[in-house]
Amino acid sequence: MTMKNVNKVVETVSDLAQEAMDKTTKATHQAADTIVEKSDQLRSAEQRLLKETSKYIRDNPLTSVGIAVGVGFILSKWFNNSDR
Repeated sequence: MTMKNVNKVVETVSDLAQEAMDKTTKATHQAADTIVEKSDQLRSAEQRLLKETSKYIRDNPLTSVGIAVGVGFILSKWFNNSDR
């Protein structure tokens, strides 16, 4: 193989490596953008749920206390039974 052929092979491999790197970088940026978008959506849903829950508790304090006591009772039974 002549030096000219070796240089051409090296150049081709270099071009392919650069192309692969460019595609990887683009895919990484797209994934990061998607993660940020989903994170913002989750944060918004969390804030909406917190507001709705707070409103429900304010509007229905006795029912809220009853639900909390019931859930606490069920969790205590569940955790006590799982130790055995």
